[in-house]
Amino acid sequence: DVLPSPDGPAPSVSITEIRQYLRAQDIPFHDGYSCLHTPSLFTGDRGDQPLSANAPFTLFIDKTTGSFLCTATLAEGTWQDFQANVEMRHRGITPIPPASSEELEEEMRQAREDARCIWERALPLWELLDEKETKETKALFGISQVTDATLKRFGVRYLRTARSLVFPWFSPQDATLKGLKLVRVEKKGGTITYVEETLPRFDSYRNLFGLPLIGHRDTELVLTGWELDALALHQAAGVASVALPRGASCLPPTLLPYLEQFKRITLWLGEDLRSWEAAKLFARKLSLKRCSLVRPGNLQPRPLEALNQGLNVTKILRSALLASHKSIVSFRQLREEVFGELVNTEQVSGVKWTRFPELNKLLKGHRRGELTIFTGPTGSGKTTFISEYALDLCMQGVSTLWGSFEINNVRLAKIMLTQFAGRRLEDQLELYDEWADRFEELPLYFMTFHGQQNIKTVIDTMQHAVYMYDITHVVIDNLQFMMGHEQLSVDR
Repeated sequence: DVLPSPDGPAPSVSITEIRQYLRAQDIPFHDGYSCLHTPSLFTGDRGDQPLSANAPFTLFIDKTTGSFLCTATLAEGTWQDFQANVEMRHRGITPIPPASSEELEEEMRQAREDARCIWERALPLWELLDEKETKETKALFGISQVTDATLKRFGVRYLRTARSLVFPWFSPQDATLKGLKLVRVEKKGGTITYVEETLPRFDSYRNLFGLPLIGHRDTELVLTGWELDALALHQAAGVASVALPRGASCLPPTLLPYLEQFKRITLWLGEDLRSWEAAKLFARKLSLKRCSLVRPGNLQPRPLEALNQGLNVTKILRSALLASHKSIVSFRQLREEVFGELVNTEQVSGVKWTRFPELNKLLKGHRRGELTIFTGPTGSGKTTFISEYALDLCMQGVSTLWGSFEINNVRLAKIMLTQFAGRRLEDQLELYDEWADRFEELPLYFMTFHGQQNIKTVIDTMQHAVYMYDITHVVIDNLQFMMGHEQLSVDR
């Protein structure tokens, strides 16, 4: 995914400007937690009639970026698209949602068709031929305690041929099947890993699993990082719960409108420190004052594990900590956090590199908020090494943003794809699509700058990327090219 190009980054718009514009245009709105809510331009009365304050407020404008989403028609676009549609209304023309390319539309249609075929072939888990198979399947996924009624409520199925659980993504509007996620178990030695695949692909996979089951009157919600956790929470505590499509790695801003109705959101994303860090990051996006966080710990594992161990899930939810804290704290308030760091010293030291055990001895791991500088003469292999180093983290789910100011993105992507595949793809072109598909799944983004750049523009782009894609690792290659040679005398 390429972020906006330097000649045309999305112009930033402040929340004050958005409010002033809506008032000047007589568009009724009210302030939500992370969005402004207005009646939709794309439903109901057309033409030059003013928007009625009695109409349902189904259009949401993101307070940080100005992008909008209408949950009734799924129309979405930038702040500039919104203004253009308001102008069209004034001229008596029916607003039309910004269209995506025909190619993309066709790709999405095909993905939905594939999803429908898989869905029809999959069986409800409680309808497998014999009880033994059902028991074995449930045990494999660690869901022996999850009842058939819960599986039925969330519509979970099993695809025998792929030995995968199938989680559907239904539209909250009309309950049509929009896509699905397949999860299978891989055993390597003594460790179990879950392999996920989604249709459509991740970038267009706007699903909050469990959303259609939530009523309009629900005001409290538990946000989890995994579909099976959402099942466990509903069963153990009877609470409204949904799962994020990409787990603890990302909360896409396009999902925020669907979370606006909740006065209280508890984030229980997993059982490690990365989930805890992600929960703190997401709470800022969702508005701190309504968020509570479940701190990972021995007595507070992930929801499915808590159900399996027979722990009191309701009690754990009650002990969630408020995300907003005052500017001054006493040690008493930090006490639990300090204990958590002592218990989890391995995790505190960061995400380990799998390919560079020696590097783990030096740097311990990748931690947020730290700056590492690699130096070396021209041609010594800095770019080659750092692309391998970043790829290692990216494959472990660390969202990475590349700013390659020296070599262009196509060449960089070719180097990284070769390292990812571990083979010379130019000699095996028939394998290209298979590896490219897998590479595309990584949480990897590139800035489109090249050569010397204005520092402010680069930092604005980084901030935009952090908000949009929850980036936790930024690579600048290299500083000299970004700054331009003539500025080297200035201490930057």
